[in-house]
Amino acid sequence: MQTLTKVNLPEIKTALPGPKAQEILDQDAKYISPSYTRSYPLVMRRGYGALIEDLDGNTFLDFNAGVAVCALGHAHPEIVAAITKQAQDFIHISGTDYYYPQMTALAEKLNELTPGAFTKRVHYSNSGAEANEGALKTAIYATGRHKFIAFRGAFHGRTFGALSLTASKAAQRRGFGPQALDVTHVPYANPMRFPLERRAGESVSQRVARYLEETIFKTTVPPEDCAGIIVEAVQGEGGYVVPPPDFLPELRRICDAHGIVLILDEVQSGMGRTGKMWAYEHFDIVPDIVTMAKAIGGGIPLGVTVAREDLMKWHVGAHASTFGGNPVAIAAALKTIEILQNGVMDNAAQIGAYMLDKLRELQAQHNAIAEVRGLGLMIGIEFVKDRETQEPWPDLRDRIVYELFEKGLIVQGAGESTIRFSPPLIITREQADFALETFASAVAKHAK
Repeated sequence: MQTLTKVNLPEIKTALPGPKAQEILDQDAKYISPSYTRSYPLVMRRGYGALIEDLDGNTFLDFNAGVAVCALGHAHPEIVAAITKQAQDFIHISGTDYYYPQMTALAEKLNELTPGAFTKRVHYSNSGAEANEGALKTAIYATGRHKFIAFRGAFHGRTFGALSLTASKAAQRRGFGPQALDVTHVPYANPMRFPLERRAGESVSQRVARYLEETIFKTTVPPEDCAGIIVEAVQGEGGYVVPPPDFLPELRRICDAHGIVLILDEVQSGMGRTGKMWAYEHFDIVPDIVTMAKAIGGGIPLGVTVAREDLMKWHVGAHASTFGGNPVAIAAALKTIEILQNGVMDNAAQIGAYMLDKLRELQAQHNAIAEVRGLGLMIGIEFVKDRETQEPWPDLRDRIVYELFEKGLIVQGAGESTIRFSPPLIITREQADFALETFASAVAKHAK
């Protein structure tokens, strides 16, 4: 098979979409579920590293990485080799009913990689939503309680249990009736958009904690009925929101005081994206359960629920998955972890810091950029019509996203009016500079 030329930067050769891409778009409109959200007509043919080539030979710099899945880029040769080798041995035999060493190898590695001086148990599934379903069932089974607390702006999946937790867009719930679980949503510690009044000197994190203890626990969720609090260390779909340093410690304190399980959703923020293996490591806390997916499978579907051993003590047959822990996915995961630990996370931290500095310089030039925030290569840029009122400007965001596509830079929106940068962690300084220059040009053109 012909290989993609190893170029470093984009090259747009046709009008977009090109004629071959348009044929697929026409077929897609006829056969594929209309529920999918597509921001622009990119039809991928193949990829290499941080570059994508479409059907018409146009190349794009991928600053979305398959929604933070391809952390090491596309077709990483070592991951491809690991997948190939495992597929030649065997592709599938259900871990629900049989044993194979790949399952225990990754579980042992995750015990080492996740903070906490205690043994953890691992349950495998196929996606972030499934990993979160496993966390919910673990918390209910272990505590005998049935209520949960989640956060506004959260995204934890679209299956019925996970959808009960998700609160990022009304469209995700519209038309599906009552929620499956008893979940109460409270404000996330978003310093820019925080709806609760605070006392003098009170941080947004302290205000969330006080709201939980003085309002929620006293009115709707008695703490003795609360099985778990589930939270993203950095909100993803909600706008790449980084909470203040004291937010997760406040949640940890509350959970410890009431025997509540603290669940960290690291599906999008984990696997080195923030410059550390897990985003919660920036906040010096240890959760009871961690959920992971996206980048852990190296591009192959894999969800993982990692819980304290004393929590995941359910009976045989309580929870399982035919495909969860597929040996090919685990082979990709083990190789991904190996590569991440060999300097890639340092690159994410360094390039991310560089990009944040440059984007904040751009922010100073444009009133439409209300905030630039992020950790490592998980960066959000929020647009507003007016910095004083902070009125979101989603139309501007969407125009810029499409303009970037036409210039060969792939990004996606998040929240109401945020653009997210989540490129492969292997990007070079040259590629970062191209993205910054292209983004600055699009902002200057549209933010008037």
